[in-house]
Amino acid sequence: MSNCECNTKVCPNPLYEELDKFINSQKRKKGQEILIPVLHKAQELFGYLPIELQEHVAKKLEIPAGEVLGVVTFYHYFTMQPRGRHTINVCMGTACYVRGSKKVMEALTSELKIKTGETTPDRRFSITIQRCFGACGLAPVIMINNDVHGRVTPKKISGILAKYE
Repeated sequence: MSNCECNTKVCPNPLYEELDKFINSQKRKKGQEILIPVLHKAQELFGYLPIELQEHVAKKLEIPAGEVLGVVTFYHYFTMQPRGRHTINVCMGTACYVRGSKKVMEALTSELKIKTGETTPDRRFSITIQRCFGACGLAPVIMINNDVHGRVTPKKISGILAKYE
């Protein structure tokens, strides 16, 4: 049993149960050794890592909650905020930056009215930054989910976003 998302009562949550099953399968190792794989699994299941979930992981692994928070906030992959249905990753590697990825980012944030690391109120899109996708010949590049969009300009943003409902 674990806390409901509404925090008003105790009820079974199949996601917590699945996470606990994963943790128990890893128990041969110490808490700190399996923390990152457990956080990956938790984020895969829940979509993000809210404080309540981090506290649950800390308790199950018998490590301080502050240590879990430290790992979550250190690694860019982990997020404490819910992500949108579509994650927009903007490449800010050297080739993309030189070819205008900063202006592409400005167009995205203006169009969606959110900043990097945020999610639109309708949870349709989230924006993140990556350092390099290895598609320098297509610079500037954005990825939406697993779709690569190359030679992106601010004028193309609306058309690209329209493909993702």
